[in-house]
Amino acid sequence: MSGVREKADAAVPAGARELYDRVALETASIVIRRYSTSFGLASRLLAPPVRRHVENIYALVRLADEVVDGVAATASLERVQIAERIDALEQETRRATACGYSTNLVVHAFGWTARQVGIGDDLTAPFFRSMRADLTATTHTRESFDDYVYGSAEVVGLMCLAAFLDGEEVRPAERERLAEGARHLGAAFQKINFLRDLAADFGALGRSYFPGIDVAGFTEEAKRAIVDDIDHDLEIARACLPGLPRSSRRAVALAQGLFEELAHRLGATPAIVLAGSRIRVPNPVKARIALGAAVGRLPKRRA
Repeated sequence: MSGVREKADAAVPAGARELYDRVALETASIVIRRYSTSFGLASRLLAPPVRRHVENIYALVRLADEVVDGVAATASLERVQIAERIDALEQETRRATACGYSTNLVVHAFGWTARQVGIGDDLTAPFFRSMRADLTATTHTRESFDDYVYGSAEVVGLMCLAAFLDGEEVRPAERERLAEGARHLGAAFQKINFLRDLAADFGALGRSYFPGIDVAGFTEEAKRAIVDDIDHDLEIARACLPGLPRSSRRAVALAQGLFEELAHRLGATPAIVLAGSRIRVPNPVKARIALGAAVGRLPKRRA
């Protein structure tokens, strides 16, 4: 058998692994450009090696989201079948991280990044737990909400931070501080998305993420409490921005600036309107924020 194995290995063309890796990375880069204007725009400010890692992380996150809330449902799959798909995706991700190979190009790209920057089950397991929660949970307690936000968003911030700090000399105390900022920024992004998509999540999916919130009777008081919580997360994240490497700092500043603008608009929109429509940031405003981030202007706290 060893002779057969040696012959098979010898038949693999030189550079085949590099080609497969490159195709996987290119596949992942398409995902962020097609799915997210904000993150796609911000990723362009990253140094190329870091950008590849962030694209790979985003692609896996988006792939999992499509299994739970996207095209899987349009394929007439039952909920139990969708659950099987997300379980299989988690297992494939774990294998790719361990051995460095997957037949799924997006998972292969993520595994490539995970092995280089040190992303392990401690981050991927909570992420997939939150993805599975979307298959059964339609409302949340404070405890389940916090766990969901941690797994669906805060760990993604920690994954990206691992990419930002790869190869950087950072003291343990500073790394811990940056991790806190990454978690709060991820939480803010998720809560802003929940508030923006309040009507769609409730109307199309029957979900209400914020604990104790009645979407049908959404009030100004409830909206203000959510916006204040988001502002608290953003303030902590903003204080940590200067500690990031330069190119990562500009990219994160852009992403944070775009989401802060959206949060400001959501806060200025009457609760009754938010409960029935989706607010967005106009492209000219996005361009202005992008220009500021490109020249190193960090987001300032909005009044």
